[in-house]
Amino acid sequence: MISSSTTWFLDMQFPERLTTLRKERGLTQQALADMAGVAVLQIRRYEGGSAQPTLEVIRRLAISLGVSADMLVFDEQERGPSERLRYQFEAISRMPQYEQEVIKELLDAMIIKTQIAGTMACISTTAKEES
Repeated sequence: MISSSTTWFLDMQFPERLTTLRKERGLTQQALADMAGVAVLQIRRYEGGSAQPTLEVIRRLAISLGVSADMLVFDEQERGPSERLRYQFEAISRMPQYEQEVIKELLDAMIIKTQIAGTMACISTTAKEES
């Protein structure tokens, strides 16, 4: 069971996400309960916010809904890379090593460029404020 100190993030939006995803897929509470192997009463409690699922149940709900567990639990900005970015990383991982090195160097250069631009903007703003 998840302790109450680690479920604060579930309390806020998990019920709404679960309900929305279920309805988007055209599932009844009973159908989702059957797919996930939980009692329909538990689905009602999860959607109503009066109960929190275990990690195992979150996993089964995610599989039943065809989403990742992090999509059920976390806000978009709290999740890992987007689906498109994950696909790109997977494609890169299948490339020959030398091509991966070229891409890595390109990414490193772009990151440094962005960091420098951010630093320069900050310096410019500070200089304007001081004058």
